Amino acid sequence: MKITVAGEKKEVGDGLTVAALIEAENVETPEYVTVSVNEEFIDHDAFESHALKEGDEVEFLYFMGGGAY
Repeated sequence: MKITVAGEKKEVGDGLTVAALIEAENVETPEYVTVSVNEEFIDHDAFESHALKEGDEVEFLYFMGGGAY
């Protein structure tokens, strides 16, 4: 099936979960990544069970804090 990951179209196997995609994409610090599928955030607890579907658009987001000196 075809999905879009970070703006890039990819061919992946049917039934791929968010967790498996994170691993396949070698996402850096996966414990801190936030994932949106079709602009909806997926709970970390659902990464193992949320199966992607044809045409899904996936984004990996990292929220960073910052401050001033």
